[in-house]
Amino acid sequence: MQLGLVGLGKMGFNMRQRLREGGHQVIGYDPRPEVSDVPSLAALAEALTAPRVVWVMVPSGPITDETITSLSEVLSPGDLVVDGGNSRFTEDGPHAEILGRKGISFVDAGVSGGVWGLAEGYGLMVGGSDEDIARVMPIFETLRPPGELADGFVHAGPVGAGHYAKMVHNGIEYGLMMAYAEGYELLAAEPLIKDTQAVIQAWSNGTVVRSWLQQLLAKALKEDPNFADISGFTEDSGEGRWTVEEAIHHRVPMPVIAASLFARFASRQDDSPTMKAVSALRNQFGGHAVKRVPLSG
Repeated sequence: MQLGLVGLGKMGFNMRQRLREGGHQVIGYDPRPEVSDVPSLAALAEALTAPRVVWVMVPSGPITDETITSLSEVLSPGDLVVDGGNSRFTEDGPHAEILGRKGISFVDAGVSGGVWGLAEGYGLMVGGSDEDIARVMPIFETLRPPGELADGFVHAGPVGAGHYAKMVHNGIEYGLMMAYAEGYELLAAEPLIKDTQAVIQAWSNGTVVRSWLQQLLAKALKEDPNFADISGFTEDSGEGRWTVEEAIHHRVPMPVIAASLFARFASRQDDSPTMKAVSALRNQFGGHAVKRVPLSG
């Protein structure tokens, strides 16, 4: 199958390679000429045979908005656009409308797999009509992991459902990572434990907490014991926030995922204003000692 691929970053670049190895003709566009197959979106549209399928793999937000709008101007009725980035599900309807006015179909695809997707395959959660999903199915088949179709691929519902599923997936990921990280810290704090990495490595087989994330934690510890070269500053890409917002909207209790999100916020504070206030209060009501900031100079 022929596919246009917009965005050749860490994931898009590997997706192009996996698809080509799977026998597909992939023509990629990226602003960086050293990785791009064509010089512009217009050139990409011209290089593809109508009816075209173009997969967008760029950062969510304004860049995706601009890309969708630009594609609506260079593609033709009967073409189809897949947004495989981490767009918020609420953006899918407007994107579908922009393209739909030109007779262009739209599919949203949540993609999981990161840098490992090239070798292992990508988990895919897609939203759109049955007809549009069937049209892109040869691409999905090559990108997903080998094995049963239901293990690694789901047509989650209409437009927006794919990115909604990926949002919840990433919210769960926040909670899982926090649990593993807290367990690591407790193991490392106990003198009885002589090899924290070995304990976490041992969990990889036969235990109920074994998982890919757990195996990656064991790998990371083997490469950098005690994480001496890593800062605790932890960013969030948006999906965790959106998951918590949806939990509030639907009145679904989500304490673990919410706490993991707030822990990321705390990681960015050199000196927590909250804990300063707690220390001040303890001093006020109980006369407890406070640690004073040393005077400079």
